[in-house]
Amino acid sequence: MKRLFIAISSVFWCLGFFSLGVVQAAEKYPVKPIVFIVAVEAGGDGDVLVRPIMQRVSQMLGQPIVIVNKPGGGSSIGYRELHGAKPDGYTLGWGSATIITNKLQGVSPLDYHDFTQLGAYATFFPIVIASTKSPVKFNTIQEAIAHAKANPGKLNMSTAGVGQSWWVAATAFIGGTGINVNTIPQPGAGALVVAQVAGGHAELGVAALASAKSMIESGQVKFLATLGEGRAPAPYDKIPTVKELGYDVSWESSNFVMGPPKLPKEIVTILANAIEKAVKDPEFVKFVGERNARWDYIPPDKVVAAYDKRRTAVREIMSKAGILKEAK
Repeated sequence: MKRLFIAISSVFWCLGFFSLGVVQAAEKYPVKPIVFIVAVEAGGDGDVLVRPIMQRVSQMLGQPIVIVNKPGGGSSIGYRELHGAKPDGYTLGWGSATIITNKLQGVSPLDYHDFTQLGAYATFFPIVIASTKSPVKFNTIQEAIAHAKANPGKLNMSTAGVGQSWWVAATAFIGGTGINVNTIPQPGAGALVVAQVAGGHAELGVAALASAKSMIESGQVKFLATLGEGRAPAPYDKIPTVKELGYDVSWESSNFVMGPPKLPKEIVTILANAIEKAVKDPEFVKFVGERNARWDYIPPDKVVAAYDKRRTAVREIMSKAGILKEAK
């Protein structure tokens, strides 16, 4: 009996020690570098804004955060890799409106419901740009629309890859204005679109102001209109939105941080707190404005509800554009 008691005691002691070890391991998180997957190319809209956040989070957690760009497939390649990662807090990632459009368009069965949300931080809005090197040049969006209508199928418009947010924005713009242009989808997001237009390979393009700003300032592309709900901040506040010109066209894309499904609550708390502090840092808020995006923090527990509302709007836009094919 005494031996049995000792054996049972030993088992409970080991279990207690193991449990203590688990708690201590959770408290020590993170104990090694974290991989952060960005599902667009380096220099793209999402890549530019999330890097300073992760730099601040890295400093707070005391571990390196390695940015790994996984562009392609309308960002679905990066999303799939993140979704399949081990839920231990050592693989995190970026998300945008493409995670909504991918599923609605049949590109992927995954959307924001299938991940652990860690907080949204900013909203990008797309703009329409024109080349200053192509034979046909435009000074206003009205000129571009009028020319496209008078010359159907003659203009080229560079867009993001099929299924990405700015591709949907371009599609909404084309459908909402009734123009007929040749779309040239790029394998990435904003940076490649702007390069195509700046090089004169496409007369028009749809990209974020953040991606196009340097080319606008150097005179290689011209900023014609905003596709967001409101005008861009100064010094571009005199450039109209397409919507205010009488076309029912608007599109915006929030950016957020997420992890694989079933991320442990204690790790979520650590990450969410660090991300919130990084996002609310006055220097980051200033940086968002300088990148011509709108600062927009949404805590993890409110992201899904917010995106459910946006998904409804996205679904309507895609339905009107004839590209709705929801993945199951």
